[in-house]
Amino acid sequence: MEVAGTRRTLSIAAFALMAMAVASSLEPVAANKDGDALAALRKGLEDPDGNLKSWDPSLVNPCTWFYVTCDGDNRVTRLDLGKLNLAGTLAPELGQLEKLFSLDVSSNSISGAIPAALGDAKSLTFLHLDHNRLTGPIPRELAGLPNLGIADFSNNDLCGTIPTDGAFQKIPPSSFANNPRLHQGGEYEPNC
Repeated sequence: MEVAGTRRTLSIAAFALMAMAVASSLEPVAANKDGDALAALRKGLEDPDGNLKSWDPSLVNPCTWFYVTCDGDNRVTRLDLGKLNLAGTLAPELGQLEKLFSLDVSSNSISGAIPAALGDAKSLTFLHLDHNRLTGPIPRELAGLPNLGIADFSNNDLCGTIPTDGAFQKIPPSSFANNPRLHQGGEYEPNC
């Protein structure tokens, strides 16, 4: 009788552990995806002042990291990284942040090209890339952002033509100022 009771107790305990493992593995999938995207961003950035030291990729939920805002489902909605003395490049994985509506990396020393994959962040409404060292053309994929209302690309070293279609119809010319190699009109130049 004692053996049967022990087996039953072990079976219940094993079931409970398995149920907890399944439940915990299902819940943070979106948060992990967002955390992975932010970890890729962090990996490409130099942070001499240690502003991003709370960005610990071993944590399941990036919503506890400084300069990151999330919604009630623990999805990243805002990145407020302006004026943090950051250098390096923007990660294409930012395009995986499905709920991101505000990205501010202004007034840093971010270099390289704007990732075309940022056009996959369809919730993006506010985009502040101004006062950096960005080069290359403005990716045409950004024109497909349905909610983009405010964007600032000024004070970089972007080149080629200023997009005028899609989301860019609402962006004023001042948002492209002080990019000496950027101009109105002409063909798209993917390798300017």
